[in-house]
Amino acid sequence: MKPSRVLARWKEGRPALCTLVNLPDPLLPELISTLGLVDCIWLDLEHGGMSVETASLLMRAARQGGCDILARPAKGEFMRMGRLLEGGANGIMYPRCESAAEARELVRWAKFAPLGERGFAGGNADAGYGASNIADYVAAANRETFLAPQIESPNALAQARAIAEVEGVDMLFFGPGDFSVLSGHPGQFDHPSVLDACEETCAAALAAGKRFGTLSFGLDKSRRLLKMGASFLVYSADMIIMHAGLAQLKGELAALGAGLAPKAPAAAKSKRATR
Repeated sequence: MKPSRVLARWKEGRPALCTLVNLPDPLLPELISTLGLVDCIWLDLEHGGMSVETASLLMRAARQGGCDILARPAKGEFMRMGRLLEGGANGIMYPRCESAAEARELVRWAKFAPLGERGFAGGNADAGYGASNIADYVAAANRETFLAPQIESPNALAQARAIAEVEGVDMLFFGPGDFSVLSGHPGQFDHPSVLDACEETCAAALAAGKRFGTLSFGLDKSRRLLKMGASFLVYSADMIIMHAGLAQLKGELAALGAGLAPKAPAAAKSKRATR
């Protein structure tokens, strides 16, 4: 079982940084990991078309540099979590967690006994493809994996402290996107109600002795979140970086006279000669 870089950072009293990868090419997580840009790569299987098989290939590439993988299945996909952990994920982000009872189900299926009831299979990446001692592997898997239920609705916010207090939960992760939509302010991440919910989620996590994480948009916002008590930030994403890079490239090429070819002038309509 690969030791978790995120958990190591937390033990050192330092925040962990993560970025989101959507593109299904292993080259990208390999590059990010080997460059040492972040501690963790987030793979999202709640949205989009990524399969467990594709995620496993991306995880294998990320191991070249030692990055953690935080994998997110869809709500209620407890059996899928086990396959993601077997593929090499160190963390599970669980979306739209609404209660302590649901958080206990997350722990039940993501942790081995005695903490949970995760099913055992020793022939996968996290168990060294069959080379690990079973008892050592089970203990290491429980020790080196972290669980992050998401607070993404007003109803969940009211249960945040109870969710954080569940044994086996390591971090509350606030999802500003869904929260903004469900609270009636879609996309307004700086709306007072969304900002207040973020702070309340952080306070609930810290009061329970757990970690707090969320998405970050820019350096100033990141600094404010760290000062507030966040110890896990998802900073940017491959699609955001691509959009910014391509926009810059478009501007540079336009300055050189490049761009879409002008449309050819419409052919003049023939006119029948008149006498």
